[in-house]
Amino acid sequence: MPFAGGIMQYGYQCGMLWGAALAAGAQAYRLLGPGPQAETRAIIAAQRLVESFRARNKNINCLEITEIEWKPSSKRLALMQMFRFFIKKGGPIGCFRMAARYAPVAFSEIDTALSEKHAEAPSPPVSCPAMLAQKMGVSGMHTVMAAGFAGGIGLSGGACGALGAAIWIIGMNGRREGVGKEVINSRIGDTIERFLRSADFKFECSEIVGRRFENIGDHAGYLRDGGCSEIIEVLTTE
Repeated sequence: MPFAGGIMQYGYQCGMLWGAALAAGAQAYRLLGPGPQAETRAIIAAQRLVESFRARNKNINCLEITEIEWKPSSKRLALMQMFRFFIKKGGPIGCFRMAARYAPVAFSEIDTALSEKHAEAPSPPVSCPAMLAQKMGVSGMHTVMAAGFAGGIGLSGGACGALGAAIWIIGMNGRREGVGKEVINSRIGDTIERFLRSADFKFECSEIVGRRFENIGDHAGYLRDGGCSEIIEVLTTE
């Protein structure tokens, strides 16, 4: 749920992409178990998911797809955007239809990515969201599920994958504890604030790093050199 509207309605990558990447990671874990090989396959699947999503919707960000800024600067602007969303874009029904069309495509992309033969996985660490998940103490399955978020989902340079993983894990932990939505959202809000201060108020991976990663090996090398370590520390410290 926190991914709806592009991460807490900030307008970044469509929640369908975050969800599809999680599904890819879950299947990679079922086939390969924990570890760098499964994480690598999850990232490859996420790359395919991003490509197929963009090909069908032209953009991957919720803001650009819906043409609505979910946190507008004025009430008047909010009303105008909501009117456009519900009348021109079909509102939530349009999103549901898009999800229904994309689900079988995503399933096919995941199946293809995980059935193909690929080069050996780089030595760990492979994925910054997986590193964060391990540090937050989640299971091996959840660690692999988060792996595809790397580099802003499949190395696409979008909103930080480590932040997305932290938000997802905070939501799961809150549900497990039985706390309400308001408490969970408050925890997520505090985490986002800490993240933004640490990342010089930048949200997207490509802006934080200063470039997009060329491939999984490039990303893994960046992590081995200490990249993302400060952000991961901030996200895992309350």
